[in-house]
Amino acid sequence: MPNSFKYTGHRNSYTELDCPYFWTITIKEWIHLLKTDDYKTIIIESLQWLCSKELIHIYGYVIMPNHVHLLWNQLKMNGEEFPKNSFEKFTSHAFKKKLTKENPKELKSLMWMLPTGIITFGKEIHWLLKYIPERWLYKN
Repeated sequence: MPNSFKYTGHRNSYTELDCPYFWTITIKEWIHLLKTDDYKTIIIESLQWLCSKELIHIYGYVIMPNHVHLLWNQLKMNGEEFPKNSFEKFTSHAFKKKLTKENPKELKSLMWMLPTGIITFGKEIHWLLKYIPERWLYKN
């Protein structure tokens, strides 16, 4: 990290609207549920839906075998819930439905753990996009 960067935000699971965040969410017990493209597609389709409804703006994301990193901005509420809650709910239900059909033994991994990190970024979001290796990042 460049010496000039100093993190000044807060780090917890609380988020606000219209504020860029680096957000990480992990599969319960770190199970590698996201290895297959089917589960990655669930995540991508959920993010695309949230974007199409203008609920979020995505700067970039990374899908790893057991967690997801997002650089995003939640623009407005989805009814009475934050877009991140809609994302967690939709993907959990979709994972459960798919696992019930294909691999019921893996149902213990259907839930997301609490987000492992949320970092608030203001102007630094552009620096972070440059810092993350390009091969990890899907840009919107």
